[in-house]
Amino acid sequence: MQSSNYSVKLKTIVEELKKITPLHLSRDYESILLTTVNINRPALQLTGYYDYFDNRRPQLIGRVESAYLGKLTPEERYVAFERLFEHEFPCLIVCHGVEPYPECIALAEKYDRCLFVSPIDTSDVVARIIQRLHWHLAPRITIHGVLVEIYGEGVLLMGDSGIGKSETALELIKRGHRLIADDAVEIKQVETDRLEGSAPELIRYYMELRGIGVINVRRIYGFGAIKSETNIDMVVKLEPWEQGKFYDRLGIEDETETILNVELPSLTIPVRPGRNLAVILELAAMNNRQKKMGYNAALELAEAHDKAIDNNLF
Repeated sequence: MQSSNYSVKLKTIVEELKKITPLHLSRDYESILLTTVNINRPALQLTGYYDYFDNRRPQLIGRVESAYLGKLTPEERYVAFERLFEHEFPCLIVCHGVEPYPECIALAEKYDRCLFVSPIDTSDVVARIIQRLHWHLAPRITIHGVLVEIYGEGVLLMGDSGIGKSETALELIKRGHRLIADDAVEIKQVETDRLEGSAPELIRYYMELRGIGVINVRRIYGFGAIKSETNIDMVVKLEPWEQGKFYDRLGIEDETETILNVELPSLTIPVRPGRNLAVILELAAMNNRQKKMGYNAALELAEAHDKAIDNNLF
């Protein structure tokens, strides 16, 4: 994933990372945008090689680059840094508690480039920046549904309006589970095979219940009843019960739902009066976790059944 249709302010990333101290902030610091999830350690650039240099990336200097620069004369360091700062990149971060060279500070001020220092190891800074950039720049979609966390499993409830998604989520909250989003769910592909869901900022922690109106779940049930985001581990589709329609009773064949090119386990649960959907969803979440751990009750039963037939036990 090289670039994104989205962007995030450099200031936002700096504030989220913490333990990064500014030595010089450019005049346009407040408006600098990052549009790629990659960073660059300019080792080759400091030697003068600028082919394929991507100036959209934050630049990071660690002990390796600093050790090389320490072998240069002040005049050579000045030339090396000037070649770098002539390019308009978002920022330069000197990591691992390394003291920036005077030539670096002088040229950051001369070319008005953002310069930061951090006591954190370079590899840790790289990992943290990339993780935050993946989150902010991830492909995303907003869908109609309800997202709840049940026993640590993120369950996305989908279905027509009025089918009972919010009412089911409310019952789950009363049973000790957590609400992430009601009505609108923002889904981000934070990794090639992992989705995270959250609520739009405006309606976060609010829930709409027909006949009652809008409630604030956090105010009524407390902080233990809500969560800002969670992985999406499975999709549950609620639909009205249709007499005569075939419904899978064993669960041997796994259904999937594809969202943002990620396949998720999926269940279709028919809704009719008298069914306790909260209990059913608790069971679905636990069963999904068991499957991820390698145990499938339906397959175990089918294998036992086939073995009994082979042994003429019927």
